[in-house]
Amino acid sequence: CDYPPEIRGKPRVVHGNIPVDQLGLNEIDRAVTECLRSGASLYSVDEQLLRELAPTHILTQDLCQVCAPAGNEVTRALRALPVQPQVLWMSPHSIAEIHDNLRELGQATGREAEAERLITAGNARLQTVAAQVAHVRHRPRVFCAEWVDPLFCAGHWTPEMAEIAGGTDVLGRKWADSVRVSWDAVRDAAPEVLILMPCGFHSHCAQ
Repeated sequence: CDYPPEIRGKPRVVHGNIPVDQLGLNEIDRAVTECLRSGASLYSVDEQLLRELAPTHILTQDLCQVCAPAGNEVTRALRALPVQPQVLWMSPHSIAEIHDNLRELGQATGREAEAERLITAGNARLQTVAAQVAHVRHRPRVFCAEWVDPLFCAGHWTPEMAEIAGGTDVLGRKWADSVRVSWDAVRDAAPEVLILMPCGFHSHCAQ
């Protein structure tokens, strides 16, 4: 992660095994697919550094094997620790589940009030957006692409975000995994707006 900026310079325990900064989108997809098919790990964990840091809590996820270390990598890393930390599995599919994860984190760290403030502020921002488009009669047809080469539709909370913003994600899989789709399917769905949002990339990196 590179956000928020103040985390830069922190010890880095997790390293990707695929040089994504040297590959194009299609090459990344091929490398990930081959890695998963062979049973290899997309990420490596610096177990020595993890032991030295001796964390009391580990925040991880089991939503996507590609986005960050998932169940197998985390389980192996935990074996390297003499004292087992509390593990929080943050794998939300919806905005409501994101808020549930924040509450769990607040409870685990004794910051329940701060978690509730974050949730309240987030809900207020979403309500502001929804109010600004409430009067709009036409809801534009939108296609959100989570990957471009090959093409993946958006899943989980992204179609929900499109709805709040006044659109309809015509190929989105609300609260479910994103999947590959064809350009023919996009053409047949006739979206009025294309949102290209390759996972993990800034806009200038995906051009």
